[in-house]
Amino acid sequence: MILSMTGFGRAEDVFEGKKICIDIKSLNSKSFDLNIKIPLRYKEKEFEIRKILNDRIIRGKVDCYVSLENLEETNDVKINRNLIDSYMNELRNIAADGPDFEYLKMAVRLPDAITSRPDELLEGEWEVLAKIVHAAIDKFEDFRRTEGKTLHEELERNIQSIDRNLTEVIPFEEERIISVKERYQKSLKEFENVDETRFYQEMAYFTEKLDISEEKVRLAQHLKYYKEVMDNEDFNGKKLGFISQEIGREINTLGSKANHAEIQKLVVMMKDDLEKIKEQTLNVL
Repeated sequence: MILSMTGFGRAEDVFEGKKICIDIKSLNSKSFDLNIKIPLRYKEKEFEIRKILNDRIIRGKVDCYVSLENLEETNDVKINRNLIDSYMNELRNIAADGPDFEYLKMAVRLPDAITSRPDELLEGEWEVLAKIVHAAIDKFEDFRRTEGKTLHEELERNIQSIDRNLTEVIPFEEERIISVKERYQKSLKEFENVDETRFYQEMAYFTEKLDISEEKVRLAQHLKYYKEVMDNEDFNGKKLGFISQEIGREINTLGSKANHAEIQKLVVMMKDDLEKIKEQTLNVL
């Protein structure tokens, strides 16, 4: 089953007059790369939130934003008077001249002069927060599945296109060998006492060098295997990436052995489809 690494999910709920909202979004990445922004009130639960996200999202460059809004009037601001007085005394000692109001303006900008009260979590608040995290991930996964269906259709279309072009190579194989043989025979007519045995030995060597039977078989197998993994395995993005590299090797070998204009055209079309597959595979979880 194909899942996209790109996703978005949002969930929110209200607890004791506080509206908690969580946004999760991700882009493709080789590993799990999490950037989380969380209110000071929930900092102690950051590790648990990270673990939930890591266990369920698995891979991707993930941004998680937790916001908290007070729906009721409260006074959560704490003015650290002793600390501000200490700042002002130090400022007076440094610069004796100047009104206290100017010192105050400077003091309140200094660290921890004014803070929000990160009072302890209320009973049941963490359970609600964890529930919102899971709900946001549920919606995030729905998004991934929807994007995955689109990815699956595009990948299957490109795999079928390569397979179709591979089939179209067959009529040109015998034609190119006959063409090479006729060209050699025409050139040899200009010479006398040609060793016919040596001629056929050279033709056999040249024919073997141009033979693409093994490459066709391996490419067909890789295409079949890609589709099997895509349809039947979960979290298959990395594996599909490896298979697409093998597909590329066989297509490149076909191109180097082609020695025929029409086969070269088909190889170019295969390479075009393969580039699309590689680009799309990068976004598969």
